Amino acid sequence: MNKRLLIIEDDTVLQKALSSYLTAESFEVMCALDGEEGVKMAISEKPDLILLDIVLPKKDGYQVLQEVKANEESKHIPIVLLTNLGSIADVEKALEMGATTYLVKADYKLEEVTAKIKEILNIK
Repeated sequence: MNKRLLIIEDDTVLQKALSSYLTAESFEVMCALDGEEGVKMAISEKPDLILLDIVLPKKDGYQVLQEVKANEESKHIPIVLLTNLGSIADVEKALEMGATTYLVKADYKLEEVTAKIKEILNIK
């Protein structure tokens, strides 16, 4: 069975690029354009991993992280923050709140993001 990913990203160009690339890598990809929709999808769809931006409409990535981790149905889901916010404070805050890892968009290519996802999900 293919692993299911949820991308919560309001930049439609980046969302489409990630979605296309990950679909080609045999992942089943779902997308949400804002934090509110992202939380609902995380809880109802129970993806194997969530790629989460921090700067989002309706609810920011920290609120999404907090709500997903507070819910019994979704707290086990690994969450990878993929954002432009690169300060140490942002990284520490996200990791303290339960994020699995933190990637700064400018520092990673799609291949590297995919490799990180496969590593977290133990995919060879």
